[in-house]
Amino acid sequence: MKQTPQSRKVNEAARTALANILLTQVFDPRLALVTVTGAEVSRDRAVAHVYVSAERAHYEDVQAGLESAKGRIRSLLGQQLDWRVTPELRFFIDTSVDEAERIASALADAPETLQTPKDEEGYPL
Repeated sequence: MKQTPQSRKVNEAARTALANILLTQVFDPRLALVTVTGAEVSRDRAVAHVYVSAERAHYEDVQAGLESAKGRIRSLLGQQLDWRVTPELRFFIDTSVDEAERIASALADAPETLQTPKDEEGYPL
């Protein structure tokens, strides 16, 4: 979806409100270490795609916890945001943090030959 200054404000308001709700008002132990990484609210504010990150081992538990608490979270979101319509929430696990860790560990294990000095054409000196 195309980002405009207004849509960025709406998305950030939804992300902040959802993070606050998960932190202070939802007491499901499956959602203890969940971080809201992003939210994309549709133009008519009917649907919000919410991206959360968690530990890789707990993806299924987090997804189940979010699905079971979806109604309460939506109700609390409607109370916090003064929008005419409270969006339907669709939760997605954000795996970008795991991918970044995988890439960082792969770079840490780089072979010695990649660390040798090279000329401008890529040949070892």
